[in-house]
Amino acid sequence: MREYLLVFVVAAAVTFLATPVARALALRIGAVAGVRDRDVHAKPTARLGGLAMLAGLYAGLGVADRLPFLSQVSRDWSEPRAVLVAATLICLLGVADDKWELDSLTKLAGQMVAAAVMVQLGVQFSFAINWNSETTVSLGPETAVPISIFSIVVLINAINFIDGLDGLAAGVTAIAAGATFYFAYSLAVVDGFSRAAPAALLAAVTAGVCVGFLPHNFNPARLFMGDSGSMLIGLLSASSMISVTGQVAYGGYAGPSRSLPSLIPLAIPLAVLAVPFLDLGLAVIRRTRAGRSPFSPDKMHLHHRMLEIGKSQVRAVLFMYFWAALVGFGGVAASFSSAPLPILLATLGVGLLGLVVLLLLGQRTARRDAGAAPASTSTSA
Repeated sequence: MREYLLVFVVAAAVTFLATPVARALALRIGAVAGVRDRDVHAKPTARLGGLAMLAGLYAGLGVADRLPFLSQVSRDWSEPRAVLVAATLICLLGVADDKWELDSLTKLAGQMVAAAVMVQLGVQFSFAINWNSETTVSLGPETAVPISIFSIVVLINAINFIDGLDGLAAGVTAIAAGATFYFAYSLAVVDGFSRAAPAALLAAVTAGVCVGFLPHNFNPARLFMGDSGSMLIGLLSASSMISVTGQVAYGGYAGPSRSLPSLIPLAIPLAVLAVPFLDLGLAVIRRTRAGRSPFSPDKMHLHHRMLEIGKSQVRAVLFMYFWAALVGFGGVAASFSSAPLPILLATLGVGLLGLVVLLLLGQRTARRDAGAAPASTSTSA
């Protein structure tokens, strides 16, 4: 555990120190986000935050490769090298978009290339659930490769879609990575797997680069991560998700929970990233029904709706953090519990209660603003 903590700290520290350098470069080459109708920031802000995150990724995995315990991950598994190569490609694609704003089809093609490279180098699903029993079946390349590429591209865009408020994407991804690390490490302890696992290492590094970037990105942001950052952390999240679900035959999972032992572990990555997946799904449906491209931008994401009902940027982001942590860690706790159903019901109940509180506070704010408007009008008269 201490080596994982060291990797996390190194990744966070290098990202934090490299972010001002990335900001200076962005200003120098003109990679700056202007103010558009769908944006919530009020002044032009530099992008290219992904370059600082990429530096943190290289530093974190580089340190892990030299530690006595975690160095065996690179020796025994191909994931770290695959992630570094694919992360470099996706970050460079994002840099080009931060500078020149590429069209959606070009970005999608680049995402598929980066995903395919990572899959071919070893990050891919290996097993699937046998629905007729509590066993798993091995996936051949003709099935594993397209499923893995599709999953990576979906997750890249899910994170990209929620990158609309200062600190939102980095914070939600850090929480998701923390929950994934907790699950992967606990699974190794419970079932006697090696604790030096690719999924846990990749989750620790992902959390590190996001936490290191947050001080510069939280409202008011001095630098945006841009597509170079959002697509990068989406790819990193996908790599840890696939590692934790695809590299172990979970049909033999024998944790404390005997209820659906094969399905609960597979649901954890989906739970920790429920917020971006929900936002992605709603955006695709909304835009398709309107006859537009699923990748066409708008101002109707979940975080935009929260702002409309009276939340400040900080409050909206913190509430999204709350939801991500509740769903993610609640799902992990349920997977290792002998009675998972009460935990899942409690998680659902707290989440719904939080939603009700949010709506009530928004209505109170709206009524206060409505009451203040006539008063100001009569005063001016």
